Amino acid sequence: MSKADYSSYTPMMQQYLRLKAEHPHQLMFYRMGDFYELFFQDAEKAAQLLDITLTARGQSSGNPIPMAGIPYHAAEGYISRLIRLGESVVICEQIGEPGATKGPMERKVVRIVTPGTVTDEAFLEERRDSLLCAIVRAKEGFAAASLDVAAGRFVVTSVANEEALYGLIERWQPAELLYGEDAQLPHPILKRQGAQARPPWEFDSEAAERQLCQQLGTHDLAGFGNPSSAEIAAAGGLLHYAKDTQRTDLPHLRSLRREEASTGVQMDAATRRNLELVQTLQGKEQHSLAWVLDTTSTAMGARLLRRWINQPLREREPLLRRQALVARFQQDYLFESLRDALKDIGDMERILGRVALGTARPRDLVRLKDSLHVLPTLHSLLTEEGASPLTELKNSITLFPTELDLLQRALIDNPPMIIRDGGVIAEGYNAELDELRTISEKAGDVLMDIETRERERTGLSTLRVKYNRVHGYYIELSRREAEQAPVEYIRRQTMKNTERFIIPELKEFEDKALSANSRSLALEKTLYDELLETLQTHIGPLQDTAQSVAELDVLCCFAERSLSLNYCQPKLVSEPMIHIENGRHPVVEQVLENPFVPNDLDLSKEQSMLIITGPNMGGKSTYMRQVALITLMAHIGCGVPASSATLGPIDRIFTRIGSSDDLAGGRSTFMVEMAETANILNHATSESLVLLDEIGRGTSTFDGLSLAWAAAHYLATEIKAYTLFATHYFELTQLATELDGVSNAHLAATEHEQRIVFLHKVQEGPASRSYGLQVAALAGVPNQVVQQAQQKLAELEQQSDAQPTASTTVTATPQQPDLFAAQPSAVELAIKEVDVDDLTPREALAFLYSLKDKG
Repeated sequence: MSKADYSSYTPMMQQYLRLKAEHPHQLMFYRMGDFYELFFQDAEKAAQLLDITLTARGQSSGNPIPMAGIPYHAAEGYISRLIRLGESVVICEQIGEPGATKGPMERKVVRIVTPGTVTDEAFLEERRDSLLCAIVRAKEGFAAASLDVAAGRFVVTSVANEEALYGLIERWQPAELLYGEDAQLPHPILKRQGAQARPPWEFDSEAAERQLCQQLGTHDLAGFGNPSSAEIAAAGGLLHYAKDTQRTDLPHLRSLRREEASTGVQMDAATRRNLELVQTLQGKEQHSLAWVLDTTSTAMGARLLRRWINQPLREREPLLRRQALVARFQQDYLFESLRDALKDIGDMERILGRVALGTARPRDLVRLKDSLHVLPTLHSLLTEEGASPLTELKNSITLFPTELDLLQRALIDNPPMIIRDGGVIAEGYNAELDELRTISEKAGDVLMDIETRERERTGLSTLRVKYNRVHGYYIELSRREAEQAPVEYIRRQTMKNTERFIIPELKEFEDKALSANSRSLALEKTLYDELLETLQTHIGPLQDTAQSVAELDVLCCFAERSLSLNYCQPKLVSEPMIHIENGRHPVVEQVLENPFVPNDLDLSKEQSMLIITGPNMGGKSTYMRQVALITLMAHIGCGVPASSATLGPIDRIFTRIGSSDDLAGGRSTFMVEMAETANILNHATSESLVLLDEIGRGTSTFDGLSLAWAAAHYLATEIKAYTLFATHYFELTQLATELDGVSNAHLAATEHEQRIVFLHKVQEGPASRSYGLQVAALAGVPNQVVQQAQQKLAELEQQSDAQPTASTTVTATPQQPDLFAAQPSAVELAIKEVDVDDLTPREALAFLYSLKDKG
């Protein structure tokens, strides 16, 4: 809308339209007195999302202007709801004085609240990070940056391809995702909730580097891991957006950390979802790995735990340090004393973020004061002679006696929610404030003193000191005694039965009393701002201490979980192996009513693949997932659910478990399965852990078997990764006799009174049967259907028994062309005599199926 279009509106609406034009895609909360008002489409949208009344104000083109409003004192709850719905809110406040200028009161945008930049406690999930992220296409792959505005954590990294990018986004779970309008990014990224295009110039690497150097106070960025130009561009885009939304400096952003992919155990998006690390496949936190492990005492510890779970480490040194600290905390149950102290520590990370931004509320500072008060206790508990990880951790927690004393002197113990309500600064902190409060609070006593003294001095019995809004404070006398009023009494007003006077002392008190309250509130706000400024000068050391306290919290959590849940400390060795004795699934064992059946695993370079067969519901997927979770837990420094575990170097964890389609991306279940399998085969190494469950089941039997066989063969012979391969294709069990490093195992089951009983025990060798019909009956399939299936199965088995047995040659039979209609190469095999020894692997599989040899 051009400026000329505004002429038909009232001056107030013209002001609104000019401000709204700068934020066309965000909801504007426009302050009008005691309400925030929304107009036009904003009002209609807010009325629908917030279930508030839609009204109208004035007209536009002859039609009423939609309007909706919320009380300013209740705005926080409404904004919180909008943020959780993925909306952004522009806060437009009144900054002028009423009547100070002609026309409407001056207003301006003071803040933009977006899902990725919120810092207010009410808008944030306490135990989850809220990240603002950006992606830039690099020469090779993609560069990405993440920023936690609430905590001041700033990270850049690069990934080589789309699959790695999806894995990174799955790990970060950004609330907002920024990219340049000209960026060529994968379609699923562009369509992700919270993704938004920004002007390309915001991602200019040269401008970004200047902005970052200014923010970090450095000449260049070499000291921050020497990030690439694409990583700098992504970080610069984030910094520009964060400053634009906060409308202030960001002094708590003091560092930029560059992540190297080689330092962590890599997991793609499918693996992260399948292992249910921080939430289940249904999107719930309950029954995830984090749900089991999280007994942290602080919110910042809970968030750090989730970051560790999402990014297990490859480097042994930091893991051994964590293990040493966990073991030390378990000695004499030291972790219990530490956790008792940690429970009194608030969310220092986010409180300090709000202090830096100048938005900290009084209760934030009280929680910070209480937290600083606990630090000496932690120091005393962490005391140990000599150099050790415990001493190192203690030294990273700085004490702040000066700041603690300042907060103790400045604040009352239980202040109001917001500073504008007053009553936050403690008595005795500032003499002028105390005097103003005395005047305001003790005005009644002063007036009583004046009244008593004047009545005694004048002898006038009807003398009263009173107050009203029009005349302020005055002395009232009856008409009879008014004639005896002293000469210094100045007549103010004559009433029917009384007369009102003022005296210089009363006028002086009136000036003081009427302004004392507003002056005390203004002075209190000034003192509070000075308090924040003092804390801001120490924001760096305070943030470092908060990070160390969070780490202490997580390690105490590990110590408690290991003892409470009977976890062992895994051994991390340089030899290639995964050796687990009596391993258990950490989540499943917590929800089972019956004892969990533990199982062993022994993989090495001599035996790198296990082909796992057995019935559905028999525990194959649980067994494989528990191996992956034990491996992951070992690489975050936590104990593992086993009697013992020894693990060599692991660079990646891959899973292909479960079935799902990608309707939005136009991919079928089988296409998704093949894409995930391709990613594994293209990126797995000899140090990778690969879990494959039912590869090939999404297509025809022959295609599926061929693909499963070829994938297993490739993993066993070319990649030689640690592989658990669960399948219902019994033909794959032959690989154990054909290839070195491949073994068979099965999940045991038996029948009792025509019902299947799952034993959940991993045993050597292939399974003898699938028990498919028994599982169907267990699932509630009608008996008639199960009985018909049993009859059909018997017919098929008879037909199978009638086929010729395997030999070195085969002659075509009339039934074979139909059997292999979907397999041309098999048809050619079936119409001539063939020497099996001359067949390719694919032809051999087709030949085996022509014999229908299920053994």
